[in-house]
Amino acid sequence: MNAKLDRRKKYTRMVLKESLINLLKEKQISSITVKELCELADINRSTFYSHYADPYDLLAKIEEEILVDMYQTLSSYNFNKEDEALQMTEKILEYVADNRNVCKTLLSEHGDPQFQHKVMKVTYDFTMKNWKEIHNADEKVSEYLSLYVISGSLHVLKNWLDNGMHKTPREMAEMIHSFTSYGLGSLR
Repeated sequence: MNAKLDRRKKYTRMVLKESLINLLKEKQISSITVKELCELADINRSTFYSHYADPYDLLAKIEEEILVDMYQTLSSYNFNKEDEALQMTEKILEYVADNRNVCKTLLSEHGDPQFQHKVMKVTYDFTMKNWKEIHNADEKVSEYLSLYVISGSLHVLKNWLDNGMHKTPREMAEMIHSFTSYGLGSLR
């Protein structure tokens, strides 16, 4: 009986998440009601409220899952070696590709603007620590450099998602890694 309840809970949460992502493609979270979420997910309001307080709570849980996955991916690689930095970037891009619908929506104009900042913060925390160790750089310079690289990479990622992902995660990782390591000199 417990396994059946767990499956039912997982299914309910899955359809609610999918419904919210679909609605976010059309409008801001502030315009989404519990009623329309429930209609789209084909569940009743009491079921919604047994899982989430409101659409913002549901969105926060989706974002949290993405950030935890991203953190785990970043934690599993060592930035000290050039090959591993490239592999880490590729793994992040593979994750984004595998979850393109959610990632594209959360990073769109209808997504939570704070989510983009949270993604940048997680990436910043990793790169800042490692860049200071690798390059023995001044803390303020490292801070600006990592913000420059992270925000640029995030915009490249959003463009890749918005334009059909015509390059593979490996090709994109190589491009981002090349820009990060060699700047405009990589274009020669």
